[in-house]
Amino acid sequence: MKQKKLVSILCAASLAASLLIGCSGKQQQASETAGTGEKTENASSGDSTAGNQGTESSEALGTPLADLRVRQALAYAIDMDAIVETLFNGKAEAAKSFTAPGDWLNADIPTYKYDPQKAKELLKEAGWPADYTLDVVYYYDDQQTVDLMTIIGQYWQEIGVKAQFRKLEGDLAAQLWVPPVDRVKGPSAVKWDLAYAAVAALAESEFYNRFSSTASNNSTVPKQEGLDDLIISANGTMDTNEQKKAFGEIQNYVAENVVALPLYHQVCFIYTSKDLDMAGAGFGNDQFSYEKHILDWKISRDDRTLYTNGGPQEFFWYPLVNPGLLINTELIFDKLINADENLNPKEGMLAQDYKVSEDSKSIEFTLRDNLKWHDDQPLTAEDVKFTIELMLKAPGTNAVASEVMKAIHGAQDFIDGKTDHLEGVVTDGNKITVNFDQVSANALQVFAQWPILPKHCLEKADPAALQQDGFWQKPIGSGPYRVDEVVLNNYATLKRWDGYYKTGNGNIETIYMSASSENDANLVKNAGAGKIDYAWSKSTDEAKAIETMDHMKVNTANIRYTRCFFINQFPHDANIK
Repeated sequence: MKQKKLVSILCAASLAASLLIGCSGKQQQASETAGTGEKTENASSGDSTAGNQGTESSEALGTPLADLRVRQALAYAIDMDAIVETLFNGKAEAAKSFTAPGDWLNADIPTYKYDPQKAKELLKEAGWPADYTLDVVYYYDDQQTVDLMTIIGQYWQEIGVKAQFRKLEGDLAAQLWVPPVDRVKGPSAVKWDLAYAAVAALAESEFYNRFSSTASNNSTVPKQEGLDDLIISANGTMDTNEQKKAFGEIQNYVAENVVALPLYHQVCFIYTSKDLDMAGAGFGNDQFSYEKHILDWKISRDDRTLYTNGGPQEFFWYPLVNPGLLINTELIFDKLINADENLNPKEGMLAQDYKVSEDSKSIEFTLRDNLKWHDDQPLTAEDVKFTIELMLKAPGTNAVASEVMKAIHGAQDFIDGKTDHLEGVVTDGNKITVNFDQVSANALQVFAQWPILPKHCLEKADPAALQQDGFWQKPIGSGPYRVDEVVLNNYATLKRWDGYYKTGNGNIETIYMSASSENDANLVKNAGAGKIDYAWSKSTDEAKAIETMDHMKVNTANIRYTRCFFINQFPHDANIK
């Protein structure tokens, strides 16, 4: 029944093209950013701590979206389960929170299950202005986005809300994320009602810090009582369990007050061949690094070779931007500590152990004895310090990692060239102590993702042009596999390294990587030809194609990648009249 309804919605929308305006056919890579009452399946509208619940008109509020009941109504009106089932062929997950299902999700937060009658009642209570047309913007070029906007527009139309949708071009950040001068009263600095966007996150803070009244990208949420305090609390500890509790409270606040409207979580599709035995290893977020126990994997073929993608095109990508995006990085390089499949910091890796101070302002790492690089040079605490300093100097370092590195004592003086010594990193034999000026909540996540690089190979490299250094033609690392043969833009092979600190029970001696970037145009072809034993993507089309192959299996894992509507609650004039 739901499928028939959505098909009819799409058919009707194709005859009413005026619903979507500004659609472009050209390809553009999308920029990735980003209830109340009883905790039942449906949220109530009774006693929120934020949002207007009185009788003020939308003119007095400055926008009808400042009324919580209106935001709740927009949420109740969308049957996201039906959209996932039909438009996404079940290859996504309807969102109740920005946080994906897993051990970080607060399962008790209010939800807004499809209830158009409830939506209509809330709009009536709020005095929804019937002549108001929502101005909804998006920046993706794919047909699936156009279809999704069309369906949602029809759902809103069914409850009496008109909407027009337009695609943004040009400087997206300037059009989407500029905050108002007055973070309490506005007016808004951006010119839209809702923005369809995505947040791809390493850490939970990337979902929620943006709602702080001081966030540089908070263009939509006025300062609200209690929310800043919750965000400060969540960012005030390195303890994972304490973070989970604090972010759980933030999730509840965001849901109760419909601070924004999460729609669905994109999942990671992990493709494995029938020849691969992963020895019980779990599947996780392959956008980043996690413990795969690859030294225990086995291949049933006599060649003892694992075929995958992610090989170098012009060079091996340097890992300061995306440390785990391509599998070669986590096979060639090790980190100080490991992460589990949910990206939670775990046991030591290069560091045999580590400890956080009571005030969470320092971490002491103790390196394993007799660590070496693939060229047999010793790996020491000086390599760790060198890598941290390099991350402060090199442009384009991932924002989460950069934030952590800049919190280290003396980092700004080092960046400004006032000293050539980063004071906050102290080495003593095989011990490294990292001292922070303030608590850096994501420090352990960063040290579980960003690899240590060899000082003896890169100390003469120009940090401003690090990717152009010849080192990245055939890098030397410390991980379980070393680079063997490289044919750029074609393939590379890695060989199991006998000098690694762990041995494992697996039999994979060689890893053959076809050259590709994150989006592998040859993935389906190579899978069909038997040249993929392990790979991943976020493409539903690739998943549908590969799941038809008898020798391949499609596995899924939840990832921190959420599509959503940001709702502009600052006073602003209506764009559409």
